Amino acid sequence: MSRTVLLVYAQPEPTSLTRSFVDAAVDALSRQGHQVLQSDLYGMRWKAVLDADDFPDRANPERLSFIAESGHAYANGAQPPDIAEEQRKLLAADAVIFVFPLWWYGVPAILKGWFERVYAYGFGYGHQGQGNRLRYGDGALKGKRALLAAMVGGGEEDYGPRGINGPLKELLFPVTHGCLFYPGMDVLPPHAVYGVNRLSREEIAWQLDGWRQRLAGLFDEAPIPFRSQNGGDYPNGHQLAANVAPDVEGIWAHVAAPGCHAPQPPVAERVGQ
Repeated sequence: MSRTVLLVYAQPEPTSLTRSFVDAAVDALSRQGHQVLQSDLYGMRWKAVLDADDFPDRANPERLSFIAESGHAYANGAQPPDIAEEQRKLLAADAVIFVFPLWWYGVPAILKGWFERVYAYGFGYGHQGQGNRLRYGDGALKGKRALLAAMVGGGEEDYGPRGINGPLKELLFPVTHGCLFYPGMDVLPPHAVYGVNRLSREEIAWQLDGWRQRLAGLFDEAPIPFRSQNGGDYPNGHQLAANVAPDVEGIWAHVAAPGCHAPQPPVAERVGQ
């Protein structure tokens, strides 16, 4: 079945591994018969900062409220064209893949700014004017799939369960659970390439082959089993019920099966690590 996949990527260097992953994704997905949309944030010269310039037609010129103004602009068709276009792509997509280098333990600022500007009130949050009721498993993007592909400079051991940098899946939790699951998407376990600055040509070829293998199952792979807000685990919509994962605190209390969201990577991803 042909589907639509949006690739959002943040890397200005065309010879980078990030861009090689983008090119491989375009090729692999097109060969599968899918339509591929692209958002090259650096190539688009994407405006990364959410500020008053995004709201020339203010609902309240006296005080800038991003919630009120983004909701006003979204509801009245008064958004900047670049924001409206990215929202259009998101709504058209069956899956969204984000490809980026890990910079200072997170996504590049230009990608963070993409979320901040595109997720207007009424679109990314406050869906259907219902405030916080339709979030974490519900929302405008419910039913779509999302995948992060991170190019990591440090070695894999630095990002393991006892690694000095902290587990990568925990560093990316604000994106997987917050930016992606919050508006309703089914989020797949992140795809990581470690030690990117030390890979040989052969190892890069292995990594790209593993990436193509991963994309072959884009619409079949089980997502991270995040607990949905409206599935019964959060009686008041804010905090887990006392009987749900009573011995777990923090991030992993919000995953129904904490040990089941990091599948064994393809063999090509493991070679040379």
